[in-house]
Amino acid sequence: MKNLLIIFLFTVSISANEQIPAPPQKNPILLKNGLIHTVSNGIVEGSILFDKGKILRIAKYITPPENCEVIDLDGKHVYPGMIAAVSGLGLVEINAVAVTNDHSERGDFNPNVRTNVAFNPDSEIIPTTRSNGILIANVIPASGLVSGQSSVMMLDGWTWENATLSFPSGLHINWPNMNSSSRTDNDKKRLKAARQQLDHLEKIIKDARAYARLRQTKSRLAEDYHNEDLRWESMIPYVEKKLPIFVHANEVRQIEASISWANRHNLEIIIVGGKDAWRTTDLLVKNRIPIIYEGVTALPYRRYEDYDQAYKTPSILYEEGVQFCISDYGYAGRAEQIRNLPYQASMAASYGLPKKAAFRAVTLSVAEILGIDEKVGSLDEGKDATLFISDGDPLEIRTNIIQAYIQGKKIDMGDRHKSLYSKYKEKYRQLDILKE
Repeated sequence: MKNLLIIFLFTVSISANEQIPAPPQKNPILLKNGLIHTVSNGIVEGSILFDKGKILRIAKYITPPENCEVIDLDGKHVYPGMIAAVSGLGLVEINAVAVTNDHSERGDFNPNVRTNVAFNPDSEIIPTTRSNGILIANVIPASGLVSGQSSVMMLDGWTWENATLSFPSGLHINWPNMNSSSRTDNDKKRLKAARQQLDHLEKIIKDARAYARLRQTKSRLAEDYHNEDLRWESMIPYVEKKLPIFVHANEVRQIEASISWANRHNLEIIIVGGKDAWRTTDLLVKNRIPIIYEGVTALPYRRYEDYDQAYKTPSILYEEGVQFCISDYGYAGRAEQIRNLPYQASMAASYGLPKKAAFRAVTLSVAEILGIDEKVGSLDEGKDATLFISDGDPLEIRTNIIQAYIQGKKIDMGDRHKSLYSKYKEKYRQLDILKE
């Protein structure tokens, strides 16, 4: 019991930040004399007004309403909050400490798993992520063949309930490795396991459709409803094509097989990962399959590929007309890396992707793929006032995010990185090493 108490106290100490979630917006806020980067309609040199969490107006000059807080930007920039398309944020604190991880469940078939109920709004990783302009994250499950359902979370809130922006955003499937090599015994075992998983996927869809038809049968006795299976209930919106399935696949054979599978079963899918997406652009465009491209800064996928293949793939997708967005790696073990999302987009811009398209790839393009573009992703009248003020281009590493708002709420911009910076800055002052 004593050891359990020690573990609990340790977990609390490492997983809670000291910041207080912001209260709802109480009065109108006018940001004036700035550059408003709408993403959807270019740049407006002027002002933006928002109240009760919604953007009311964007124009060169806006007369402030009664009881309005007016902030002079003095030429600074306003951008929509960036969106992490896939992330383990809020589910992982320290990857090596098992008690701080809540991203996986036992077994291969867990469609009823919901990430939002496990989301920890007190994670220390959240403030450091917000400080780089990422204000929304699609939080995903991570284990098994069918992992569960992801949730779009706002990066501020007292509880998971008031941090949830949209649930569910989709079902996640980890497509089996389709490497056809069978030179060794291990290769043969992997190939056999992949075939079994593919057969399992076929059976899952057929059984889910059968269950959905059964649920619609009028002759079903009322008492049968007490025997509902939460796993199959969770599958109904996906086999009825009401919600998308996120298929995690990188290799070209995985992508082609998953598209064939989706067409055969009349399913809506989104490819996550997509390292080989540049090889299948015609197929992606023909079938209107979006790509959440992970890891722009990754190494080449194969020895014979160009050294910069990962960097330039977004520009290829853009030129070929593939619907795509950019994400850092979404698996749970790298939740802390999602703060580098703007630099993934920046690298893509350095290798051929137009700068406007690069920023769109981490804002409005993400929102469109996740189906939340009516709320967030750009600065438009009627959308959520989820935005940030910066002193420059957020894709540049030297740019500072000065202030962020989520649904009009003014966010505490402190984080552990900043507090440690201040601490050790003072240390070197005391040692007379730092003279400022």
